[in-house]
Order: sequence, then C-alpha cells, then structure tokens
Amino acid sequence: MKRRAAGLALAAAGAALGAIGSSGAAQASTIVDHTLLRPEGRRHYLVVEPDRLARSNRPTVILLHGHGASAAFMIGIDSFGTYKAQDWIRLAERERVMLIAPDGIKGSDGKRAWNDCRADAASNATSDDVGFLAALIDNAVNELGADPERIYVYGSSNGGGMAYRVGIELGPKLAAIGVQSALMPMSSHCKPPNHPLSVFVAHGTADRIAPFNGGKVGHWLLRDRGSGVSADESVAVWRRNAGLPETPVSFRLPHLQSSDPTSATRYVWGSDPARVQVEFMRIEGGGHVQPSKQEELPWILRKLVGNMNHDVDAAEEAWNFFKDKRVIGVR
Repeated sequence: MKRRAAGLALAAAGAALGAIGSSGAAQASTIVDHTLLRPEGRRHYLVVEPDRLARSNRPTVILLHGHGASAAFMIGIDSFGTYKAQDWIRLAERERVMLIAPDGIKGSDGKRAWNDCRADAASNATSDDVGFLAALIDNAVNELGADPERIYVYGSSNGGGMAYRVGIELGPKLAAIGVQSALMPMSSHCKPPNHPLSVFVAHGTADRIAPFNGGKVGHWLLRDRGSGVSADESVAVWRRNAGLPETPVSFRLPHLQSSDPTSATRYVWGSDPARVQVEFMRIEGGGHVQPSKQEELPWILRKLVGNMNHDVDAAEEAWNFFKDKRVIGVR
C-alpha cells in the first residue's frame, strides 16, 4: 500500500483542484494505492480519502474506467491527451465521500478493460471482475470504513457496462449504480436483472462509439467491442425491473453557454429519492463523454468522442441521485 498526498500528485492541475468550503479554505485529499490478491493475480485500485472524511460509515463511490483508460484517469491524476476529468475528486472533497477507483485487466487488444455482459465483445477482459469487485466492496467495508448501506458504483463506457453487470449480479450489495455512455448488451452472457435497484444513466444522442439508438459499439480505434440495445431500451430494462410506471417526470436544464451545441433533459421514474428510482439524463447532441460545467475537451478529443455538454456535471447529478439511497431493505 502506498500513500500520497493529492496535492502533490495533482500539482499540475493547480489550486483549482481543491473544492472551496464555506470557510473559503481549500480542501485536499490523500490518494492511497492498494492491491488485492485474486486468482488472476494482484489487482490494483486507488482510494481517495478527502480531508475531514469520517473514520467510519463512509459513503463510497466506486469509479470504473472505460476501455483503454485507467483508475488514475477516473480520479483526475492521469490525462487522456491533455484532458483530465476532475469533477469526481472535487465532489468527493466537498461532500466528504470516499472514492475507490480500480483498474481493469488488459483485453486481447492490450487495453485495460472490464468483463461486462457483452457476449460479442471479443476485446473485453476475461477476468472474474464481478468476483474482484465483490471482494473490493467487502474489503472497503471491513478495512476502509465504507458504509455497507451506501456503496455506489459509477462507470463510464466499458466501465458503465461493468456497472450494469454488477447491478445485475451484486445488486443486494449496492445502493445504486450510475452509467455514462454505455448500453445494455444486445448479446448477453448475463441473466436479466431481478433485484430492484436505483439506476442513473447519462447518454448523448450523438454518441458515435456507443450509438444512442443501439447497434455496433466502437470505432476505428476500438475494435471488437460488441453491440448494444438503444439507450432508451437500456433505461427501460431497469425501469421495468424496478416496477416503476412508464411515464417519467421530465425537466429541461437551463442552457448555460451559448456556444454549447448540446442540451440536457432529465427524466425521472419514481417520486421518492430515498427509494428506488431510475434517472435518464439525455444529452441532445452530446458525444461519448460525461457532461461537465467546468471542464472542456481539447479539439482533437472532440473530433474523436463528440461534444461535451456544459449544462450539468455528471458527477454532481449522479451524486444528487445517489446520496439519499440505501441498500434495498435497509433504512
């Protein structure tokens, strides 16, 4: 186990990384490297412990990276090109949430990946990632002070597909899952979900990698990534699983930047935020990237993944959805 101060690890990010509290003082985090011995070998994960985090009963969000990304990218200490995604660590420092970011294992294309439910994604990892994440949750509760009633999983792209899988197979351990830019599989080696679970989904209508209307997943840099059903059907699977009514409450978010070609609409099924709900954040014109009010993609990444929405922070929206929810049957 290796401990490092986030202020040092993130020096290149500048002072803006620390969230500003009501006193005006910058907050910071400690980032700790961990490994967990599994049948496939040692698995690596990072733990973010914000200052003034409670010693026990810590609300915990597990962040799952996309295909070819990393745990370090998910918490903002590594970049994709010149882009660093730091919304989650800012939120964790402000809300005093523990973050755990594990690394996937390399798939057949040499990129870090997760073994999600897609039966036709030949470049997925083949490791027992459900077993790994179950052991990670148990370790977080037993060794790191995680609140067993408030374990949330949030994944992007392939990590979102893995979040769907743990929602199916580890649902009783989870209070909610969040999925960014991922589809339920068209060809699946998992059973359908049968445990009511709160699910947050965000997806762009102009996503060229995980197409909004379903179909083949990937592009010329991401091959053998399988296929998925539409974003609407992905959401409907979980709505039906939760026994929620067909008609949602919808809200069009205020448009914040005149130069932003995208827009965001929130759809929510279920009226009580402390009980099972499904939320769909539809990003009209959005690409294969999470929305952010503060961050911006460099032009070369916009060419690759599409436009980023600036009307909402995906991390903020997901946490607002998560925070009142507990493991089903525990109040």
